[in-house]
Amino acid sequence: MNKKTKKAASLLLLAGLTASFVVGCGNGSDKQAQQTPANDQKQEEKKDLEKITVGASPSPHAEILEVAKAALAEKGYDLEIVTFTDYVQPNMSLEDGSLDANYFQHEPYLLQFNEENNTHLVSAGAIHYEPMGIFPSKTKTIEELADGATIAVPNDTTNEARALLLLEKAGLIKVDPEAGLTATKYDITENPKNLVIEEIEAAQLPTVLPDFDMAVINGNYAIPAKLSVANDALITEDKESEAAQTYGNIVAVKEGQEDSEKTKALIEALKSDAVKTYINDTYDGAVVPIF
Repeated sequence: MNKKTKKAASLLLLAGLTASFVVGCGNGSDKQAQQTPANDQKQEEKKDLEKITVGASPSPHAEILEVAKAALAEKGYDLEIVTFTDYVQPNMSLEDGSLDANYFQHEPYLLQFNEENNTHLVSAGAIHYEPMGIFPSKTKTIEELADGATIAVPNDTTNEARALLLLEKAGLIKVDPEAGLTATKYDITENPKNLVIEEIEAAQLPTVLPDFDMAVINGNYAIPAKLSVANDALITEDKESEAAQTYGNIVAVKEGQEDSEKTKALIEALKSDAVKTYINDTYDGAVVPIF
């Protein structure tokens, strides 16, 4: 091959590479051009939605809120979920306007918080409760409980009262009706089996369960211990019980906002069939919808 021929071949090769590069770039540009309007449209659609910011505990509250996002988008709202691992900051953030609502607490706690912190928060509606159950250990059934059997219950006032009322529901004891949800073991008026009621810190109950005939355990402590409220508990609180209605987990808002369009949309989304199905399918009876 002479010099002239070599030069011509080199020029042809360079031209081919250049053409390939241009075509490649052109295809990339076309693809980008095709994607951009769709992305822009999504961004524009999101801009058109009004933001609603809700504080929540990571589980189950934030998980439940995630399910409500689609229903809120249909109503014109972009839900932003802010998670908290304490029970103080979500209420303070709601009071100072950083949040539109929060979802993590029951109403008795909210009322006490208002009184102690001069906040102005109210319930916009109850969504779910986390039932207690009587879990067997040394004794496997209610009927088999012997005279003097030992039963562990939570040692805090609220949960001890719930536990005693559940034992009453099981026909094991009678509790002074005037004590209600402040009852302790000293408010037991009838105890035909002479059951020994031991008060234990609530979080420790799954650990000490093997040491007792039975224990009354909160659903939120049962799950990590692989105790199924639906399948392992002998008796559980039902959603019509005084405890469930009183200690249902609520959506809280600033006073005066409970009837706002934003709040109504949030409550409607959380009380949707999709949320109810998710709760029932996900938490194995440890979280129960009350709507």
